Amino acid sequence: MPAGSLRTEAKSLKERWRAFKAGLNEYYYAAYRSTMARAAREEDDFFMLVVLGEALGIPNPMAYETAELWPYLREDFHEWHTRLGLEDSPFDHFSCCC
Repeated sequence: MPAGSLRTEAKSLKERWRAFKAGLNEYYYAAYRSTMARAAREEDDFFMLVVLGEALGIPNPMAYETAELWPYLREDFHEWHTRLGLEDSPFDHFSCCC
C-alpha cells in the first residue's frame, strides 16, 4: 500500500466525519432555528434600545460609554426602526433613510 493512499484515506475520513457532525448539528438544531433567531433579534433590539435610549429620552447611566457605539450601529439602525414599525428615523439628528 503506497503511503499517499493512507494520507488520502485519512483526509477522506476526516471530511466524512465533518459532514456527519454537520448533519447531526442540522438535525438537532433545525427545529429551534427560528426560536433562536427570534431570541437573537430580541436581544439585538434590547441592546439597540439601551445604546440609543438616551436619545429617546430614557435615562441611561452609561450614556457616555454607549455613545461610542453609535457609529457601529448605524448599519443596523434602519432595520431596527422598521422592525419596530417606524417608517422614518425617530431622531432628527440621526437619520438613516431618505
